[in-house]
Amino acid sequence: MAAAVVVGIDGTPASVRAVRWGAREAALRHAPLTIIHAFGIPDAFYGEAMPPGTWLRSRQQASQALLEEAAVAATSAHLGLAVRTESSVDAPIPMLLQRSREARMLVLGSAERGVLGDLLSGSVIGALSGHVECPLLVVRGDDSQPADAPVVVGVDGSPANAPAVALAFEEASLRGVPLVAVHSWSDADSEQVFSAARAEFDFEPLRDTENRVLAEALAGWCERYPDVAVSRVLAKDRPRHQLLEWCDKAGLVVVGSRGRGGFRGLLLGSTTYALVHHSSCPVLVVPSR
Repeated sequence: MAAAVVVGIDGTPASVRAVRWGAREAALRHAPLTIIHAFGIPDAFYGEAMPPGTWLRSRQQASQALLEEAAVAATSAHLGLAVRTESSVDAPIPMLLQRSREARMLVLGSAERGVLGDLLSGSVIGALSGHVECPLLVVRGDDSQPADAPVVVGVDGSPANAPAVALAFEEASLRGVPLVAVHSWSDADSEQVFSAARAEFDFEPLRDTENRVLAEALAGWCERYPDVAVSRVLAKDRPRHQLLEWCDKAGLVVVGSRGRGGFRGLLLGSTTYALVHHSSCPVLVVPSR
């Protein structure tokens, strides 16, 4: 059986949007959709074997009602889509991380009130984005972008960034939209200025080096996806600033979970962290490993 697209819901309007996006991603890939609501056992019951039966039944019934509504929303937009629902007393974050080991993609709504909404604020979004083992789609914005809005991918030329470039081409091809590959650099980034690519060609202007880095990152993918029109953007600027500006024009922004800069132990790059908190369109975070 094909790996499922998994959507985590919490009953907020943001999670309803996540279901619609998850259903679309599953339909595009001819994959099944799994909708999960993990309500967790609150701190008040820790230390007890189980919460009171009346509380558990009430939460289970409310959870099942949310899941039924979500399933209707998914199938009404995509007839014939295989949808499975799952309610759990587990805490949301551990459950979603566990599901990411086998999922095709994990889809979540942006931060709002509610169980997952509260958890998607602050540092916990870093835990999800940095540790999930499949691509994580964080649905942000208000769906105001036109249907032909491009997919935008942040390119830094590192091996860790290659999975993001690959998935960006796939997304653009499935949607039938153009792809914009954005590569920016800054003289303040010492790792970039003194990179192996720069050292090998230290006689050429930095812009020429970065142009070559972008070309090499895209090499082969244009031939593999001849249906995707690709625009290349080079900018001497901070990556987060460039990508946040493109969010206003994009239908989707694709980034790696960790970029070229930073410590190896920092699993979520600062650019990606800024996007999942401030983007005006959905952000697809692709594990770098």
